[in-house]
Amino acid sequence: MSRQKRLLPSMSMLRAFDAAARSENFTEAAAELALTQGAISRQVRALEAQLDARLFARVGKTVQLTEAGRRYAQEVEKALQTVRLASLDAMTHRRGGTLNLAILPTFGTRWLMPRFPAFLKAHPEITVNFATKLSPFDFKREDLHAAIHYGRTDWPNTESTFLMREETVPVGAPSLLRESSLTAPADLYEMPLLHLATRHRAWQEWFRVAGLDRPIPVGMVFEEIATIAQATVAGLGLALLPRFLIEGELERSELQVVLDQPLKSSFAYYLVTPVDRAGYAPVRAFREWLLGQIDSIEN
Repeated sequence: MSRQKRLLPSMSMLRAFDAAARSENFTEAAAELALTQGAISRQVRALEAQLDARLFARVGKTVQLTEAGRRYAQEVEKALQTVRLASLDAMTHRRGGTLNLAILPTFGTRWLMPRFPAFLKAHPEITVNFATKLSPFDFKREDLHAAIHYGRTDWPNTESTFLMREETVPVGAPSLLRESSLTAPADLYEMPLLHLATRHRAWQEWFRVAGLDRPIPVGMVFEEIATIAQATVAGLGLALLPRFLIEGELERSELQVVLDQPLKSSFAYYLVTPVDRAGYAPVRAFREWLLGQIDSIEN
């Protein structure tokens, strides 16, 4: 066998090994691929013989990946995913297809959705499915092509495209503000302060930038921006909210900026894609459209 052929195992060997490696169980791998356990075993043995490497340790009736097998499994999984996406790309003529997108709840409903008809009009051949995510997740375990993420670019095995930074301002309901005279940052210490769980140090940082370093009053904590915005409109307290996500409330005078001293976060919004899906045609189309939308706002 030539060296080149030896280094290119058949797809049937790789699929059998991939399924067996993920479960470390030949019976489960056989069920996944609609094959017999014997067929999986034969494919794996043939692969080991071709590579001249022991990929599984057989202990009684069980199998476990060897260290070499574990490293090989990681690379084979990525390679098979690349082939799947390339095949899908070719089948959909490099334009159409499905885009499974994870979005942040408030960013999605307040910023993205009002603009999204323009994307569908420009790309009617792309079917988009949305999933709401508040925290990072494992792309390998979820069938998602991309995610809009707020934070840092420290997500493993992904590519991050910068979208925009966040500028938060202290806001309150007019009914609450009429009852108080708030002319300096120190005055806000006397007010009920509402907190966002994902930005739990925001008020502390805002006061620090304003030159104040005192304990922050305890207040209600909310999981989502949309919920804390509604609580603020109801007059439950003051909140630090991203200006671009509460444009409607500000325009309708449901909220007012208390002091126009914005806090610029060190975090930012990113479009995050797994490395092996960054070139997928629907992902590229969405990335280009999204950057164009942000550019039109900033200019």
